[in-house]
Amino acid sequence: MTTPSNTARVTQPGDAEILVTRRFSAPRALVFRAYTEPALMQRWLLGPPGWTMPVCEMDLRVGGTYRWQWRNEADGAIFGFHGEFLEVVTHARLVETQIYDPGTMGGEMGPPSTVTIDFAEDGSGTILTTRIAFASPEACRAALETGMTDGMEQSYRQLDRLIPGMS
Repeated sequence: MTTPSNTARVTQPGDAEILVTRRFSAPRALVFRAYTEPALMQRWLLGPPGWTMPVCEMDLRVGGTYRWQWRNEADGAIFGFHGEFLEVVTHARLVETQIYDPGTMGGEMGPPSTVTIDFAEDGSGTILTTRIAFASPEACRAALETGMTDGMEQSYRQLDRLIPGMS
């Protein structure tokens, strides 16, 4: 169950950057696993109710690529992201480029962003820090206007529910 201490904290350290910090009551090896195994990601990285993730392809290595696609089950709308892994440190860090694929949703998020995800041990839990560096302040604003950080927290709550069954 999510407690107030396990709610995403969103800050903007710069005009083209978003920082999201969230604590999970689970060892970082489990949180890292949930982020790197497609079958697990498809169970929690869903955002608001009514969305599924029919495409989750990942070649988890430096230079490897990924492709994720979400589908709204009510109206069939789709969108996604793809990119390349720049750094992979097991249980500690993922760095990737991220390119928005508007699918049938439309919209624009500009040139690729760089996403850095750090997994830090915190006693019996994990502090997850996601830093998204956009190409411009305009791209950052466009991303924030989509409600993406609310969707991230909704996904994180689903991950909270998934983790106990993973150990």
